[in-house]
Amino acid sequence: MFSHVKDLQFEAKPDGPDAAFARRLQEVLGGKWGEMTVANQYLFQGWNCRLPGKYKDLLLDVGTEEMGHVEMIVTMITRLLDNAPLSMSEGVAGNPGGAATFAASNPAHFIHGGGGALPADSNGVPWNGSFVTASGNLLADFQLNVTAEAQGRLQVARLFNMTDDPGVKQMLRFLLARDTMHQNMWLAAIEQLKEDGLEDMPVPEAFPDSGEFTEEFGYTYLSFSSGTDANEGRWASGPTPDGKGEFRYGDSPRANAPEPVLPPGDPRLYGTNPGVAGSVVNTVKSKLT
Repeated sequence: MFSHVKDLQFEAKPDGPDAAFARRLQEVLGGKWGEMTVANQYLFQGWNCRLPGKYKDLLLDVGTEEMGHVEMIVTMITRLLDNAPLSMSEGVAGNPGGAATFAASNPAHFIHGGGGALPADSNGVPWNGSFVTASGNLLADFQLNVTAEAQGRLQVARLFNMTDDPGVKQMLRFLLARDTMHQNMWLAAIEQLKEDGLEDMPVPEAFPDSGEFTEEFGYTYLSFSSGTDANEGRWASGPTPDGKGEFRYGDSPRANAPEPVLPPGDPRLYGTNPGVAGSVVNTVKSKLT
């Protein structure tokens, strides 16, 4: 059961209209790493979670908070679109920068949205449910959630430097602070999963060890670049983060199987086949003519 509180988590009110920036702000609403993505991602992860208790509550709590962030950004975009020029002549009239604002605005904000926000990114591409990942494996999902919060915070930080509006900057500061919390929170949740003995690296931990394949291939760094610079990295020597092996550096990757030779394809699919299949192709042609 959900309920809606009309008050916002934080004020979403610009000091003045700016249709051009409203278009840019769409990215952190309906882009791949925007609030619509993380809100739906955390909620689906929570709804699908088969482990009742703190982890399910965590996912649903944060997903619900992020839905509130969707409302904040929608509100900010809508307010930024107030009194925007709807034609070039309106943009030029009494406002030297109005023409530039008109040219940089998203016409879909007015044609589709009637002066409101859209479920789309800054280029007007509609938000896509394929952005959402809810795999059922909490460690895999939590690691992706760290990435989602990092990418989201990165984009908000970039947007912060694209506006001079004090009101917009205040809301962005709030979102940056919450993204700070969420990154730390998902990292803490990853450690908690490990401490609770529920999941560990590599994901999925429950899959049985691959025996000699893990020993031979599981911990060897393969260098395909000239030089040995990569050998200086933490990933090329020493204990592996999963605590189950030692990194090795392989400077001469080798093939472990011969070149594949495929049999002729089904002639009814009309692929280009080797000569040995010519007689078969001719037989099919003769039956068709």
